[in-house]
Amino acid sequence: MSLFKKHENTINKAIKALHERTFYAAYPEHPAPAIYGETADADGQASFKALVGKKFEELAQQSPEGWAGQEESPYLQDALKIAYPTFSTSTLIDRANQAFHQWRKVDAAERAGILVESLERIKFRFFEIAYATMHTTGQGYMMAFQASGPHAADRALEAIAAGHEELQRFPAKALWDKPMGKYNLQINKEWRAVPKGISLVIGCSTFPTWNSVTGIYGSLVTGNSVIVKPHPGAILPIAIFVAEIQKVLVENNLDPNICQLAVDTFDKMITKELAEHKEVKLIDYTGNSAFGNYLEGLQGKTVFTEKTGVNSVILDSAEDIDKAVANLTFSVNLYSGQMCTAPQNFYVPKDGIKTPNGVVSFDEFAQKFVDSVNGLVDNPKAGPFVLGAVQNKKTLDRVADAENLPGKVWLKSRTFENPMFKKARIATPVVVEIDASKEDVFSKELFGPIALLIKTKDTDESIALAQKMAMAHGAISCAAYTTDANVREKIADEMSLAATPVSFNLTGGIYMNQNAAFSDFHVTGGNPSGNASFTNPEYVTKRFTWVGHREPVKA
Repeated sequence: MSLFKKHENTINKAIKALHERTFYAAYPEHPAPAIYGETADADGQASFKALVGKKFEELAQQSPEGWAGQEESPYLQDALKIAYPTFSTSTLIDRANQAFHQWRKVDAAERAGILVESLERIKFRFFEIAYATMHTTGQGYMMAFQASGPHAADRALEAIAAGHEELQRFPAKALWDKPMGKYNLQINKEWRAVPKGISLVIGCSTFPTWNSVTGIYGSLVTGNSVIVKPHPGAILPIAIFVAEIQKVLVENNLDPNICQLAVDTFDKMITKELAEHKEVKLIDYTGNSAFGNYLEGLQGKTVFTEKTGVNSVILDSAEDIDKAVANLTFSVNLYSGQMCTAPQNFYVPKDGIKTPNGVVSFDEFAQKFVDSVNGLVDNPKAGPFVLGAVQNKKTLDRVADAENLPGKVWLKSRTFENPMFKKARIATPVVVEIDASKEDVFSKELFGPIALLIKTKDTDESIALAQKMAMAHGAISCAAYTTDANVREKIADEMSLAATPVSFNLTGGIYMNQNAAFSDFHVTGGNPSGNASFTNPEYVTKRFTWVGHREPVKA
């Protein structure tokens, strides 16, 4: 049985889910023993520990030109000392070029089957990937499991499904029969979906798999070879993905260099060398806007970016202000605000927030928010696991600097001891009140656990500022609380013009930070926070070109 036939039902379900946009998850997000096995967690942790301090030798990339690795655990503040094979840019490009010409000729359906098979193999390594993610990014255990494992696999499957559907959109052949009066003009026509060539996927340090697999699988399913260039601080999680992809390729008598891992170091990065190489035709990138803008400006490349943004919360009125505050508190604390969808600017009218029990003043809201943050941080069963650890030391500096912003500091950042990791790098949220006139202060992304409470004239000004920030500086998410239908529509309309999705009146177990595969489009591509959206049709159709040939039918 071909791998496409083996996984055809999974692919068809995924395509159906793409169209329906309702809940669908091919890979269960809960790390329950009943789902993944009684020993899966312990086995995964043991497998991760077995990799520490050694060479990562699972890749099928032959003849390494060196070995390197600079990952450090934010929980241990100690080097992992894992060494990965390194290769020069010319070696990576030469191998990718050669592999491309084999891969592009593999039947499109079979490519999809091979890629789904790799995800089925990766499923058995979700726990290992979770610990690898914890100790490279600082994510808490549950987030590390879900985001780097099941959720990433769902996003990868989503890209496979979208690519497979687009490749089947037009027939491979057709007889063109045009009546000409006494005779018909007949031409045999054929169409080929021709992949662009070599694809470069540039990873980030905070979500090394979730943010990369869509580009990897989107390019692979459409017939391109892929070079995966991870962030030097977070290699292992995506290295495991690449290793499993390569294993399935080899088993199917295909060149493992169809998907290569390109490891570099902080002191000798090869990202620009790869990006600027004439043979690289596609680039996927997640990271800061300055480098993203540089990539978007490269000539002869099709570039897909997710960059920085300024995410807003618009507070007008609430059915239950305490539930709203609790929800927002979790959003700010989740992974210490190190998410591209985390809230930063909280727009609160100077006259307060309307509730069924009366108006909650600006100061009352601020105090509720501060008390809620402290309550979560000081909860030993929640705080350490929700906040996780800080990936980059520069984030700590940014948090410290935020206390010097021009405004009232409602809450200073502090640290606490993680009971499992005594040396964990931790920073709790800092909360600062900012006047609405200080746009220069809140018009840039302050990455990390930083919340700015911006006092506005009224809700109309809040909406106008949120829209302005999104249009000028980008936004990936927005939250809004209102019980007024007219206000809700105004927010939805104004933020739609800024190409920013809004989460209205969230309480309970869903947060503005979260995006669901097969339902939520992550980034819209319509504002400066990024030029692409996964996974819409454009995300995959730009990776190949339809080319038609024709020939008259012989008499």
